[in-house]
Amino acid sequence: MTTHVDLSGAAWHKSSYSNGDGGNCVEVARGLPGVVPVRDSKRAGSVGAVVVFPAGGWGAFVDAVKRRQF
Repeated sequence: MTTHVDLSGAAWHKSSYSNGDGGNCVEVARGLPGVVPVRDSKRAGSVGAVVVFPAGGWGAFVDAVKRRQF
């Protein structure tokens, strides 16, 4: 299923685990109802460079990473 999410006003934030030399950066847009868009900062302007997760699924993923389950 494909659903359009308007990201024109998204405020992107780099992961605190991203390195400082411009590589390996994951960015997340916060504050969008019910979804969490994620992108690779090196491809920020590329078409199709954003993956949008349901908020609950993203939260479960982050919690699992924090518990070192991955």
